[in-house]
Amino acid sequence: MKSISHISDAEWEIMTVVWEQAPVPAAAVADALQTKRRWSLATVRTLLRRLVKKRAIDQRQDGKRLLYVPRVSMAECVRQESESFLDRVLGRTPPATVLRLVDKAQLSKEDIEELRRVLRQKERES
Repeated sequence: MKSISHISDAEWEIMTVVWEQAPVPAAAVADALQTKRRWSLATVRTLLRRLVKKRAIDQRQDGKRLLYVPRVSMAECVRQESESFLDRVLGRTPPATVLRLVDKAQLSKEDIEELRRVLRQKERES
């Protein structure tokens, strides 16, 4: 899947509603975020237009209103944001940073087993 532009925190909130409710009109997105953000419909429409321009969502005509649907999955966006984070913050040389993150994280037994699985796979690949 092609890379999309960075999605801002506000756009993530919009995307979450689109992922959950697609196809969804702008008014329903605004309603879903009303208690959390109190954004006007105009603000929501602006954010939706930005996401269309970034090719994260598509819009389609439904009578007199536009409906929005995701072009990318949440998993794909999370993957891209994770890689962007690694590039920007860790510089792709993260061993010491990864160790520190793991040391500070609250990990379940399942999380630890998944880490072991990933490390075993990395070891086989090296």
